[in-house]
Amino acid sequence: MQPPRERLVVTGRAGWMGMGRGAGRSALGFWPTLAFLLCSFPAAASPCKILKCNSEFWSATSGSHAPAADDTPEFCAALRTYALCTRRTARTCRGDLAYHSAVHGIEDLMSQHNCSRDGPTSQPRLRTLPPAGDSQERSDSPEICHYEKSFHKHAAAPNYTHCGLFGDPHLRTFTDHFQTCKVQGAWPLIDNNYLNVQVTNTPVLPGSAATATSKLTIIFKNFQECVDQKVYQAEMDELPGAFVDGSKNGGDKHGANSLKITEKVSGQHVEIQAKYIGTTIVVRQVGRYLTFAVRMPEEVVNAVEDWDSQGLYLCLRGCPLNQQIDFQAFHANTEGPGARRPAAASPAPTAPDTFPYETAVAKCKEKLPVEDLYYQACVFDLLTTGDVNFTLAAYYALEDVKMLHSNKDKLHLYERTQDLPGRAAAAGLPPVPRLLLGALVLLLALLPVFC
Repeated sequence: MQPPRERLVVTGRAGWMGMGRGAGRSALGFWPTLAFLLCSFPAAASPCKILKCNSEFWSATSGSHAPAADDTPEFCAALRTYALCTRRTARTCRGDLAYHSAVHGIEDLMSQHNCSRDGPTSQPRLRTLPPAGDSQERSDSPEICHYEKSFHKHAAAPNYTHCGLFGDPHLRTFTDHFQTCKVQGAWPLIDNNYLNVQVTNTPVLPGSAATATSKLTIIFKNFQECVDQKVYQAEMDELPGAFVDGSKNGGDKHGANSLKITEKVSGQHVEIQAKYIGTTIVVRQVGRYLTFAVRMPEEVVNAVEDWDSQGLYLCLRGCPLNQQIDFQAFHANTEGPGARRPAAASPAPTAPDTFPYETAVAKCKEKLPVEDLYYQACVFDLLTTGDVNFTLAAYYALEDVKMLHSNKDKLHLYERTQDLPGRAAAAGLPPVPRLLLGALVLLLALLPVFC
């Protein structure tokens, strides 16, 4: 009996699983969309450790160290280890859809490959993405420093996501949610086991609520024999083409070239390639302020151990509710000939009368002919800041999406994403509990069918 060519793909907030090749032979074929929909909603950190179990099993059965064609006993040992891990976390995972998906998946695979429930187990071999910075293990294979090459030829290709921040400031999250935020001061944009990105936003005009990114700090954490810890820092009027130590790669390790920084346009455009985690970062200075864009595999996006602290970063969860600006209300009050900005009590920031609405629209149309959210962001920024450079910020943000986003059907977004206090209050519930209640009702309805 040969071991499976398919593998479990694990990703998402609580983890979702589906089959690669041969999905039709398993009951798991239905789970990916369903579990992904439920787990995409923002939720409180869970003590359930099913994601860890999923990741360990996936790492042990994929990549260059996957069981060979005659290693069915090894695959069964990995399955038994997976089952043991789920049993240990069962008490904290009651009602977790990803947990029940894993249990059913293990039963199906053990049945398909005639694996006995009793027998030896194996320690997971985390080869694709080992714990950052704490492993002394060395490998003779260069694959460990090249994320895409570390995937087995029979494994599914990694899924890539995009996040961007630009203008006054507008955020596009890894889940393609689009928000306009205040977020003055220092905020975590990305915070996972391999990478930290922090932005500092300052007022564009004295006394104005309009802010833009004036400082950006990126920390690449020490990673096995690939890279040393490296720090990149950019500020207004200072966009360096090197890390803070003056280097342009990952240091002295033999995989150092898996992290490289390239100055595309001096003082205006820098690109950082972190091949060991499959990540590309673009930093620009447009006018006085900075923009940020990243392409990152879902596995790296969700490499978070402490969801109470790490899991709240902006690219993953979006801006806090009290930091969001009512983008649509602002446009409704400013559209049309002779329209004026909202009064100071509006949820949107105000600025001196520097651009009439018609002029702002004309300038944005020159660079952004499609009236999507990038166009709307451009108009918003001109009306709130009076700085024509924000037109270019929106334009380059969209250009970076075209280069970095893996789904070409999602380049343009037309409907912003925001949970507004007024809308939630009208329904009698604050927005987050209301969201959780809906997910809970759906989950309870589904559990009798699948568990």
